[in-house]
Amino acid sequence: MDTIVLFDPGIRSLNKGDEIIMRSAEAALSDILADNYVIKCATHAPAVTFYQNTRLNPRMKVYQNARYKFICGSNLMWKNMFKPRPVFNVNWFNCMPYEGSILLGVGVGQAKDKLNGYTKRLYSKILSDQWIHSVRDARAEQFVKELGFQALNTGCPTMWKFTPEFCAGMPTRKSDAVIFTLTDYGRAHEADQKLIDILLANYKEVYFWIQGVYDKEYLETFQHTEQIRIVPPTIERFDEILGRDDIEYVGTRLHAGMFAMQHQKRTVILAIDNRVRDMKLTYDLNVLERGQIDQLDRYINSEIKTNLKINFKNIRKWFSQFEE
Repeated sequence: MDTIVLFDPGIRSLNKGDEIIMRSAEAALSDILADNYVIKCATHAPAVTFYQNTRLNPRMKVYQNARYKFICGSNLMWKNMFKPRPVFNVNWFNCMPYEGSILLGVGVGQAKDKLNGYTKRLYSKILSDQWIHSVRDARAEQFVKELGFQALNTGCPTMWKFTPEFCAGMPTRKSDAVIFTLTDYGRAHEADQKLIDILLANYKEVYFWIQGVYDKEYLETFQHTEQIRIVPPTIERFDEILGRDDIEYVGTRLHAGMFAMQHQKRTVILAIDNRVRDMKLTYDLNVLERGQIDQLDRYINSEIKTNLKINFKNIRKWFSQFEE
């Protein structure tokens, strides 16, 4: 029996999308994790404090002797790690548990920082130079290779079941009901009000899933929300509503959209940040810029086919390195 460490973005996260990522990561790694001792550490919190970051700490021996350590998805990497990054709470003084880690579908933040010497040294300390890393998109692949590591663009693990056959099972025509999301940290009140009005005008039932901690508070700032049904902020309740045959997804939350697609629901993601744009460019997601919200009515009433360009050859190649 081996020990495997999973660095989990879902622990202590303010965004339920991180839990969706982690569920998909664990499902993808199920054969590797089977019958082994799995330890989870939060990426949003330090794995150890600076005074525990020593090889004299008996817990450190467990981390050092782990067969694999996986950093599981999300938009974790940044070009300037001098700045506090709550999503990846690692620095020179608490990084020892990460040593030799393998990236699994990880992306890079959009900040226009330049890569500095400290950040490059920190990544060289925590990332493995023996294993090929799995990254979320072409920009992340380029960044990891610039750091001097091997990388394959495999996409996010939330996408790894989207084979051509699976995508062919997704509806192309509008459903009677829709579940939508807003993004508490990416507010655009005028455009989001138009989103709400368009959905209410086009669907018999409109549901709202709370993915972020302040999403419901944001929803309450809009008009015409009395008919909207609130779905509580749990993956279980979101899963339950997606079990309906007559529902689809429209919204600004990327991983809510991925979860809907995992349920073979027609999905339209409104782009508000680099993550969706990077993945649209690489995988041809069904994406509409939020700045094009006036086109949404026509778009959702048209035939929308789902045909993602997932590189399954890269996914198989990444997994092949772990075969005994």
